[in-house]
Amino acid sequence: MSLRLANKSTEDPPAPVRRRWLLPALIALAWLVFGVLGASFPGLLSKVQTNDGASFLPASAEATEVAHLQERFAGGKVLPALVIYSRDGGITEPDRAAITRDAAGIAKLGGLSGPVSPPVSSQDGKAVQLVVPVSGVDGFAAGETVKSVREILHAGAPAGLTAAVTGPGGYNADFSEVFGGIDGKLLVITAIAVVLILALVYRSPLLPVVVLATAGLALIAAAAVVYPLASGGALTLNGQSQGILFILVFGASTDYALLLVARYREELTQLSDPRVAVVVALRASVESITASAGTVVLGLLCMLFSELTSNKGLGPVAAIGIGASLLASLTFLPAMLALLGRAAFWPLRLPSKPRDGLWERVSKLVGRRFRTVWVVTAFVLAALAAFAPMLKSTGVSQSDVFLNRVEAVSGQETLARHFPGGAGDPAVIVSTKDTAAQVVAAAGAVDGVAGAQVSAAAGTNAPRVIDGLVEIDATLRNPADSDAAATTVGKLRDAVRAVPGAQAKVGGQTAVQQEINDAAERDRMVIIPIVLLVIFCVLALLLRSLLAPLMLIATVVLSFAATLGVGALVFNDVLGFPGSDPSVPLYAFVFLVALGIDYNIFLMTRVREEARHLGTKAGALKALSVTGGVITSAGVVLAATFAALSVLPILFMAQIAFLVAFGVLLDTLIVRSLLVPALTVHIGRTLWWPGRLRTGAA
Repeated sequence: MSLRLANKSTEDPPAPVRRRWLLPALIALAWLVFGVLGASFPGLLSKVQTNDGASFLPASAEATEVAHLQERFAGGKVLPALVIYSRDGGITEPDRAAITRDAAGIAKLGGLSGPVSPPVSSQDGKAVQLVVPVSGVDGFAAGETVKSVREILHAGAPAGLTAAVTGPGGYNADFSEVFGGIDGKLLVITAIAVVLILALVYRSPLLPVVVLATAGLALIAAAAVVYPLASGGALTLNGQSQGILFILVFGASTDYALLLVARYREELTQLSDPRVAVVVALRASVESITASAGTVVLGLLCMLFSELTSNKGLGPVAAIGIGASLLASLTFLPAMLALLGRAAFWPLRLPSKPRDGLWERVSKLVGRRFRTVWVVTAFVLAALAAFAPMLKSTGVSQSDVFLNRVEAVSGQETLARHFPGGAGDPAVIVSTKDTAAQVVAAAGAVDGVAGAQVSAAAGTNAPRVIDGLVEIDATLRNPADSDAAATTVGKLRDAVRAVPGAQAKVGGQTAVQQEINDAAERDRMVIIPIVLLVIFCVLALLLRSLLAPLMLIATVVLSFAATLGVGALVFNDVLGFPGSDPSVPLYAFVFLVALGIDYNIFLMTRVREEARHLGTKAGALKALSVTGGVITSAGVVLAATFAALSVLPILFMAQIAFLVAFGVLLDTLIVRSLLVPALTVHIGRTLWWPGRLRTGAA
């Protein structure tokens, strides 16, 4: 794992007493001052989120090209908010008067990019629709504008008249509301979970506070880097990546703290001076902690190979979080441990010799029955992995993304009952002006299209023309987020592309979502092999072996497949989820494989260290008995922090929370505790091929 000092002295170093605490005090003070000055950065991140689907696609995507042309036609980015009124017995004259009054009030709001459309009545006379062109330049501001629209609708509405805001603007506002409080609710729940677990682990009131402060400072440092990058457009930050950043920083910081404190506690049983013990523990831990963090960072940066800008943004955002966690854990935490000394463990008195009876018994079991242990655990994992193909990850409708009832979803359902399913959120066609009539005819003839027309400039009947191009709206019969609408858009593209000279391109919400799904499926096929290759190279360099990395990667991949199998059973049969986003397996893979290898690095670097003196078999068993408790504690903490993501009522977040939390526990309790040690004992010194350990033991 790392280098021990050859001679551990129980005497104080020769430096004057006042200098022994000066450096730790300065480091701790610098961090605390930084924390006070930068405390606002985590809260600012929600203001630079981008949660609309079009921003997730690359610039070369057809739907993105159409979205950019739409911005030129409209004079800026627009998020249409669809206001839908309905009354079961039919819209009355007082209702129409209230709708006219609402439209006038909405028109006076700031944040609009054009006039509010005239009221459009449904054929059954039971609903009326308004289109409010909300400026989408600032997603946060757009959400505030829709919030103001909703306040107008619900103020003094006639009894029995229901009103809701849906469409792209409505969904953006509901996403903003869900993720807007992410820096409060999510952080509080995560902090409580971490403190409770650490209190049980350390049985001390002081150490959990120090570890929590380390995580908090790491989060401030990460946010201080991410915020200017996101606000300057250097990376894309959305609500999902922000939530993952918060969780990852708390989990990683706590993991690194557990490992360092465990080694510090071990050294305190042999050294009288806590400051010397901190130095020894830091030198003994820094290699494995840094290697672990580096592996996770490299795995996350593989997301840069994604076609989706949302994934490309997540990689650097999460990598910055890991880097900040590493920095705080190797500077602020050791400084605080040096200042607190043995008082950090108050009220407990440290034993003269570290004891961990449970893991000694597990170690002995693995040593006696190593073949049985690895065969049985591998069989169980393979059996669970057999259910992985049942995971439905082809995408879900936008209305299924929210786990609770939001206004945009209820409004969309009302809209679909009284208007064509795609009303207010049409497919958008851009073609040459000269072929517009032929394109409209071709689009209107497509099965699933309710009608098509050239989009006119505000307040006129004249088409908007830019560089000889016009915009055509094709209203779909089915809701824009449905599978039927996606099929229709495919047919629509074929039809309009067949018009000679039209140079037609098709965009809109349906096209955006379909291209996101296609890109996500492509990313799975490309990024997963790259992650495996990167991690193999890191492990080969760290362990100086080719066989050991293959064994470790195989066990983690098996654990990942088993996790997907359990996830499929839980999502389909227990929770009744309609499916999952195509990115869910990719996110789960990146986090589980990187974090799973994380714990194997902690274990195997210690195995290599002990094997130099004891041989591979005895070294593996000694490493298991020594690291079992701390690595298991780290896994429980990380699982608890990721489980906190489930408090956000978003399907994607709930599924990631379950998969990562369950997968980390599976990897910690089964793979790292039983399968890897048993295989290591069985393979023996051959595991280090083609390298060699300088030991005469087997």
